[in-house]
Amino acid sequence: MKKKESKPNRIIFLGTGGARVVVFKQIRASGGIWFSIDGTEFLLDPGPGALIRSLEKGLKPKSLEGIILSHRHLDHSADINVMIEAMTEGGFAKKGVVFAPGDAFQKDPVIFKYVRNYLEKVEILKVGKKYRIGNISFEPPVKHIHGNAETYGFNFHTSKCEISYLSDTRFFPQLTAHYKSDLLIVNVVRLQPSDLDHLCIEDVKRIVMECKPKVAILTHFGMTLLRANPWKQAKSIEDSTGVKVVVAKDGMGFDTDKMEVSS
Repeated sequence: MKKKESKPNRIIFLGTGGARVVVFKQIRASGGIWFSIDGTEFLLDPGPGALIRSLEKGLKPKSLEGIILSHRHLDHSADINVMIEAMTEGGFAKKGVVFAPGDAFQKDPVIFKYVRNYLEKVEILKVGKKYRIGNISFEPPVKHIHGNAETYGFNFHTSKCEISYLSDTRFFPQLTAHYKSDLLIVNVVRLQPSDLDHLCIEDVKRIVMECKPKVAILTHFGMTLLRANPWKQAKSIEDSTGVKVVVAKDGMGFDTDKMEVSS
């Protein structure tokens, strides 16, 4: 009998756009990030187009074991309800867990009440609390500074590596102590510092320098960064830190075993 081949451990970037203009013009897609690691599939931050982008990549929403939301802004959450529908086959296959901040469920909720009934469980995120999705454990290590939206990043613990996702935030000195991992995925919207609660290239340079991952992946780009050539900016971070820096592209796969871009 032929031995069943195990799926490669990989991350698929369904979208790499951030900020309003990039998202509503779809200059870069905004479908979030799909994880397929240790036999577990889950979706992180399903923004506008998550369903369409996943189907275009040949991914099957019903194979998801859960969805994680870093915060309630539309570029991260707009497709969460339709992805819950797709994951649970319209509620006929009650399954899966949604993890989200408390304000995603409160006044003006982004997760509709009726689709919550399709899920096995809903988990409200709290700093330092440990969570599990399939074979993966994770936690939000610190609350981010991002306007009036309750926002978190995550540290994922897999069988072969540690992965951090640093979601939208203003830089603050304590940030880097919480995201020391093998693979660091960073949302970088701005080229230069601004009064907006988003990271810029200089912030990311400092984060990479202090966290020292094996690889850093930049994603969630705003217009100022796209105009400034993100590959050029990534090279400047590499030169300053000695860390390999990858610029995510829409639809890009990343092999977490080999720590390299895959097809």
